[in-house]
Amino acid sequence: MKSFETVVKRLLQILMNGLNVKEIDQTKESILMGSKRINLNYYPICPNPELTVGVGRHSDVSTLTLLLQDDIGGLYVRNTKNMKWIHVRPISGALVINVGDALQIMSNGKYKSVEHRVSANGSRNRISAPIFVNPKASDIIGPLPEVLQSGEKPLYKHVLYSDYVKHFFRKAHDGKATIEFAKA
Repeated sequence: MKSFETVVKRLLQILMNGLNVKEIDQTKESILMGSKRINLNYYPICPNPELTVGVGRHSDVSTLTLLLQDDIGGLYVRNTKNMKWIHVRPISGALVINVGDALQIMSNGKYKSVEHRVSANGSRNRISAPIFVNPKASDIIGPLPEVLQSGEKPLYKHVLYSDYVKHFFRKAHDGKATIEFAKA
């Protein structure tokens, strides 16, 4: 987790620069990455993978998700132009980095969270290790002031991050519908 923090901070500096945020002070750092969590996901062989789902379609509630996957594959992202699913082929030693809902809200939609799903595998066990970088539960998230300084209208309201997460977990995996909870 400590080595990932350096990568995350650099990624966030680059992304924030694209939003006219010149400095990530302690307050912004807390909102962007005040909480970190790692999951270890195990997907056992499924004799009839077409009859089940590894993880249903959703977008992450995080700021960013960094994913280290094994060589099996099974992660799919939704192409927003034609709505087809694209397999994210694993590359040895590479990380998959997803923008999450929190960053979509803070960027006022300039950065979009990615809808994704995981399919079961019929021939091999699969393991993945996503690291979720989140605001703290007590943080209020909404469009950053720097994003709106040119007079842009806010697309999202300010919400308590823990309320947003609770809303996500109250629903079944339903694609990107959770983001509607924060719409202005």
